[in-house]
Amino acid sequence: MANRKQLFEKAESWFESQGWQPFAFQKETWTAFLQGKHGLLNAPTGSGKTYALWVPIMLDYLKRNPDFTKHKPGLKAIWITPLRALSVEIKQAAERLVEGLGVPFEVAIRSGDTTSAERAKQSKKMPDLLITTPESLQLLLASKDYPNTFKNCSAIVVDEWHELLGTKRGVQMELALSRLKTIAPNLRIWGISATIGNLEQARQVLLGPDSEAYENSVLVKAVLHKKTNVISIIPTKMESYPWRGHMGFHLIDDVARIVKESRTTLIFTNVRSACELWYQRLLDKYPEFAGEIAMHHGSIDRDVRIWVENAIRDEKLKAVVCTSSLDLGVDFAPVETIIQIGGPKGVARFMQRAGRSNHKPGKESLIYFLATHAIELVEASALKKAVEKNVVEDRIPYLNSWDVLIQYLNTLAVSDGFFPDGIFEEVKSTFCYQAMTREDYQWCLNFIVHGSQSLHAYDEYKKVEIEADGRYKINKRSIATQHRMSIGTIVSDAVMQVKFFSGGFIGSIEEWFISKLKPGDVFQFAGRQLELYRIKNMQVLVKSATRKPTRFASWMGGRLALSAQMSELLRQELYSANHGKKSPELHAMEPIFKRQRKESIVPEADQFLIETFKTREGYHAIFYPFEGRFVHEALASLLAYRISLLEPITFSLAYNDYGFELLSDKEIDMQSVIDNDLFTPRFVHQDLQKSLNATEMARRKFRDISVIAGMVFSGYPGKTVKAKHLQSSTQLLFEVFRDYEPDNLLLQQAYRETFEHQLEEGRLIQSLERIASQEIVWKQCKKPTPFSFPIITDRLREKLSSETLAERIAKMTASYMKGTA
Repeated sequence: MANRKQLFEKAESWFESQGWQPFAFQKETWTAFLQGKHGLLNAPTGSGKTYALWVPIMLDYLKRNPDFTKHKPGLKAIWITPLRALSVEIKQAAERLVEGLGVPFEVAIRSGDTTSAERAKQSKKMPDLLITTPESLQLLLASKDYPNTFKNCSAIVVDEWHELLGTKRGVQMELALSRLKTIAPNLRIWGISATIGNLEQARQVLLGPDSEAYENSVLVKAVLHKKTNVISIIPTKMESYPWRGHMGFHLIDDVARIVKESRTTLIFTNVRSACELWYQRLLDKYPEFAGEIAMHHGSIDRDVRIWVENAIRDEKLKAVVCTSSLDLGVDFAPVETIIQIGGPKGVARFMQRAGRSNHKPGKESLIYFLATHAIELVEASALKKAVEKNVVEDRIPYLNSWDVLIQYLNTLAVSDGFFPDGIFEEVKSTFCYQAMTREDYQWCLNFIVHGSQSLHAYDEYKKVEIEADGRYKINKRSIATQHRMSIGTIVSDAVMQVKFFSGGFIGSIEEWFISKLKPGDVFQFAGRQLELYRIKNMQVLVKSATRKPTRFASWMGGRLALSAQMSELLRQELYSANHGKKSPELHAMEPIFKRQRKESIVPEADQFLIETFKTREGYHAIFYPFEGRFVHEALASLLAYRISLLEPITFSLAYNDYGFELLSDKEIDMQSVIDNDLFTPRFVHQDLQKSLNATEMARRKFRDISVIAGMVFSGYPGKTVKAKHLQSSTQLLFEVFRDYEPDNLLLQQAYRETFEHQLEEGRLIQSLERIASQEIVWKQCKKPTPFSFPIITDRLREKLSSETLAERIAKMTASYMKGTA
């Protein structure tokens, strides 16, 4: 049996043959793994994290099988990746090492893209190393005799753990790991995570808070000082009245110049619709880019996405306009430069994108920030400080996700069945279900056997049978098939395939967008002008069009809000605009600040600004908490409700990341708002429930929960259930539970997730507490201020086309600038 020194020498000589040298963090991980420890590796992308774990997995095998005489086929290690796109690269890295160390391992991928023939081959004989996704791992747990598949597995690596933490896919992983610990006694669990604020908690969630695995684990940090150079693209002329929605196209020449000067540039937009627009605008203005630039986002056909990824690797493209579809770990060494269009709304996302540039250890990353409106330059300035100080967000883990637990219990019942007592202990050892009571668990068991109390009469909710020996099992083939097809926690809007009438897929688009179009309408999607021909069998049939498009494809999931850390940085940066040395970004914004001070003030740290003014639209009241769009949406509804208790008044609401507006045809008595302490954090929960349509929001949340828990089936491939049918069946269930079974755990979960995750109630209360400690400064202005302008124009954008909007804004700006020196 080789000792550790000999094993390390073997690995190091392979590294040397590649022209590399192992980093200290890699060796630290190798040592901990070979000592039998579990752990979490904190390393940035492009730092060699993949070899930090493939190497010890293979060295451990060599240690136990020096001459390979005992080599038995079967699963030795599993590598979990949240993105299918990354699996090819992880497989290539493993195969290089297998060949270099001469280990007789077969490496394979199992994901949604794996063919049924390949899957059948794997079920007869599993590869030694398997690269898979959280969903495919659950499918393996749903197959007969699964303990036999996993019993000799010695390692599971969960890559990009920060991406899974704080999502229901993370909860899915917690449950799978709780089962694997029992059936594979020699299993070592490792996670790989980029930097997040709560790394220690991330390790707890991965391994189970009070588990033996957590006690015997390490946190390895890669200390690599990868420098990130952040450069803001600052316009030469700064408009005094900035407006949101002109997308930053006035800086298109700067973008083209950067693209021409770099080998390969990734241009990140926050949403898919902006990605489509930027791609088109670049081609319109610079036709010479044709064939040299491409587009990449999650709704474009998979084959096209793979072609784009390979073309970047092979240096065939000068630029790719993309969304978060290229955020994660795909290793594109030729990419030199990143351009971020618009505020990324979070430090972690910005750092992740910056890391795609010069994606090699020791190389400096270069990222340009292009503000889509002037006030976003404050965000740019705040991001620079965050990068310097390495401030990153926490990822908040889910608790008590009953929908995921119900799906998991059905998964175990589909395979070999399960005995409830043993599974209770395993589930309770996870972070998500640590507070679960016997009553909660019994409720979930009753639910899978009988449906809930109010559904006892309906056989379709009775999935699991209790056998004579006490085993819980699904015996009906149709239920088993439906369950296997529904495994997963990603519930999105109903998606329709877009296909040429003459044949050939283009990609997929959400049903709500297509429902607004009629045959003959022309829209832009995937960089093409398409005419809607007709809709048939959940497919959108189109023809190429020569007419100009009237609409650009857009997606519901597109609006990001500022994270709590980002809001805090933004406020600090803004308050510093009144003092001392300014960053280049704040310096460039001086004309805006000057104008803002003329009409109102730039608030200090201890001030909360309210502005009121009248325009032809009515009476505007604008409030500036600088807390991000989601918190402002809830605050606007809360305040409108509280004001309506003082006097009958109706409002239309608007909000962005910096503030919110209440617009009415009657003047608000602002002094009584201040005197009556309407910003109090007391009774927030009750008032929110009354002010927002909390029931409507919970109803939408309940749709996702019902799909995950398997109460509704979204259809077989090619025969998807229409979104409106899905919505109506879940609404019916929601109403039944609300009226007859208010203590239903899934109903309670819908309300809890609405308040905790969607409305960010915790942040809302914190911001109200902060406002309570500030001096309220109410400015009665004669006209809109630069700070209020983006909020007003955002509301107008909903009503006007972009050309009319641009004209209207030009007129408004001219009139507000009138009569000023």
